[in-house]
Amino acid sequence: MIFQPVLNVFLLLLFFAPAVALVIWVLTRRSEETRAPRWLWVMRLVMLLACFAMLLRPGIPGGSTQTLATDTDIVLVVDTTASIVAEDWDGGEPRLDGVRADIQAIVAEYPGARFALITFDAAADLRMPLTTDTTALISSLDVLRPEVTSQSRGSSVGIANRMLDDTLSQAAKSSPDRSRMVFYFGDGEQTDGGTPESFASSAKRTDAGAVFGYGTEEGGPMRLTTGGVDPSADGGYIQYQGEDATSVIDEKNLTTIAEQLGVPYEHRTADSAPTLPAAPSTTTSYAASGETGNVTELYWIAALVLMALLAVELARATMLVARLRLLRAPGTPRSPSDRSGTTRPDQSTGGES
Repeated sequence: MIFQPVLNVFLLLLFFAPAVALVIWVLTRRSEETRAPRWLWVMRLVMLLACFAMLLRPGIPGGSTQTLATDTDIVLVVDTTASIVAEDWDGGEPRLDGVRADIQAIVAEYPGARFALITFDAAADLRMPLTTDTTALISSLDVLRPEVTSQSRGSSVGIANRMLDDTLSQAAKSSPDRSRMVFYFGDGEQTDGGTPESFASSAKRTDAGAVFGYGTEEGGPMRLTTGGVDPSADGGYIQYQGEDATSVIDEKNLTTIAEQLGVPYEHRTADSAPTLPAAPSTTTSYAASGETGNVTELYWIAALVLMALLAVELARATMLVARLRLLRAPGTPRSPSDRSGTTRPDQSTGGES
């Protein structure tokens, strides 16, 4: 049998030892002094021990499974300009929904990898440094919103080049043995009027990855964004010359970025899964421990004992309350109003003698 306590065992002992000592002290006294049956305190002692056992989380080790570990650093570069919510994904959904779905597929494909998240609009921002906490990554994507429409001044599809290069450089210095992958997510739309910056400086530190393009040639309308987390709080659509402004994909820019990074380009649609490259074979292996045990939890047995004893305690308390009410009913004193209306036999009721 093994134990997986919810808290440190010493903390559990610190919490439970005083209560157990108190119950044992009461049990050693005479039952007349305690004014409660001895069996009741024995039951309470068992309740404490059952609660302690439940928090220890006992279990029986069972079979084992091998765990795949990917010793790879993966940098995700995500477009968060207004066009990323253009509604031409999966028949009218925002493109950002497709980005989120593809990143979830990447997380599932490379277990054990470290992930970093870079977003860009008018400027690049490192939203999350390299970490194995994929829950934090998914949470960041869930609340990810594009730039505020009223503050948009145009953007470049290559503005994240320096941020990406710095992130890869730091990863290479801190963990030279780990490989590095880069995934770029965007629509390729260049709106600042300049020439996109090059990602070529990051190519030498990029072992694999892909550039994923979102959008259609027909384009999709873009909703106004206010910067809130709730999309329903945003207004209508961005207007241009009295009509809904549309955003179209620019695959030429996206292909250029893929060539600069030395990775393939893929136009993404909702009816297909992303094509993900295999992680470098030198960094993909089974975990050093080789196995993680499957444990059959037994804490529920202690929980059932605790629930049964609590039921007995509650039933006894209910019976005592009912008994007190029955004992009080016959001897209930009359109210002052009842006594005020009575007269003594020798008391005159008025009139002349």
